[in-house]
Amino acid sequence: MNNRNYVLPIILVTSLFFLWGLAYGLLDVLNKHFQETLNVTKERSTLLQAAYFGAYFLIALPAGIFMQRAGYKKGIITGLLLYATGAILFYPAAQYESFPFFLLALFILASGLTFLETAANPYITVLGKAETSEFRLNLAQSFNGVGSVLGPSIGGALFFGIKSTTNASALDTVKYVYIAIAAIVLLVTFLFFKTPMPEVKEEELVIDKNEHAGKKLFQHAHFVWAIVAQFFYVAAQVGIAALFINYCTEKNVGINNERAAYLLSGSLVLFTVGRFAGTGLMKIIAPNKLLALYAIINVCLCVIVVLVPGIISVYALMIIFFFESIMFPTIFALGVKNLGVYTKKGASYIIMSIVGGALVPVLMGSLAQSHSTSFSYIVPIICFAIVFIFAIYGYKIKKVK
Repeated sequence: MNNRNYVLPIILVTSLFFLWGLAYGLLDVLNKHFQETLNVTKERSTLLQAAYFGAYFLIALPAGIFMQRAGYKKGIITGLLLYATGAILFYPAAQYESFPFFLLALFILASGLTFLETAANPYITVLGKAETSEFRLNLAQSFNGVGSVLGPSIGGALFFGIKSTTNASALDTVKYVYIAIAAIVLLVTFLFFKTPMPEVKEEELVIDKNEHAGKKLFQHAHFVWAIVAQFFYVAAQVGIAALFINYCTEKNVGINNERAAYLLSGSLVLFTVGRFAGTGLMKIIAPNKLLALYAIINVCLCVIVVLVPGIISVYALMIIFFFESIMFPTIFALGVKNLGVYTKKGASYIIMSIVGGALVPVLMGSLAQSHSTSFSYIVPIICFAIVFIFAIYGYKIKKVK
């Protein structure tokens, strides 16, 4: 299949990035909403992140094995159906006002997203020339940012903007939002059923056979480094966003929940702009060098967030999102490059490393509870430092000895 035949599949697969961006954008607003409507602590509310990203750890490898046998298209359709099922289950969870039920619904929804990410991220990298895989993945991930922006905007307007007299009525908006999402996801599922999707033989796309031949998956050092870097990057991204609203409202600068949700949405606008800008910059700057620059800038910004009082630290927190923008897709693309027949399985392991988003926010929530929310942001400093090491050293593809 020539490159012209890849256009429609790339457009459809790119729509998936938007859909899971929307789900993730709503997640951080739910944290604060459930703290108030279901009377859960900051530490317990981060179990939402644990359920969401824990699904990535548990489901990614089975998803990769499934797609190794059934192909990308069936994997995507399976993911969409799980996504819709989880979204529908938000309705009875809201009816029962049950935090554990919400965790179950979110786990099922995130299991579907795991299938989608395990399929879509590597699929985009192999639908075209290997030399431009980072560019394609960053471009597709830019639409993930668009979905992430809409999530907090919807949540801020509907979850906090509408005043309710009871917890039950406050949760009504949650169930209706997720029913609407389920309807959209089922429509996209139908489009995938009806559209022919190419299956790509990854082994034919290896740039240099001598760098790949004779190696087992975990003998590819750049791939192993990518797992580590992705774990810590996602840990930083999720932890930063999970406590964003708490951080803003606790800085004593006149920011309430609703305004903090809009600031989070604005931060995700910066994230999205960063994705598009970073995609353009990769035409003139090597992806690993841009990744290294962004990582060291975020280390400095996190220091400001921890140490500086007042509104300046809120602005620094928002700017971090811009420099996070290219990290996930760039680490992913550099990690699966030249894996050949191991591409699907390698993608599964890198997606599994998203479990960092389940574990580290709980640590940050604990630090926020015992010390302060500002102090908890010391954790992302370490995470971005590890991303920097990957960008200057770990990404390199080593030849067979």
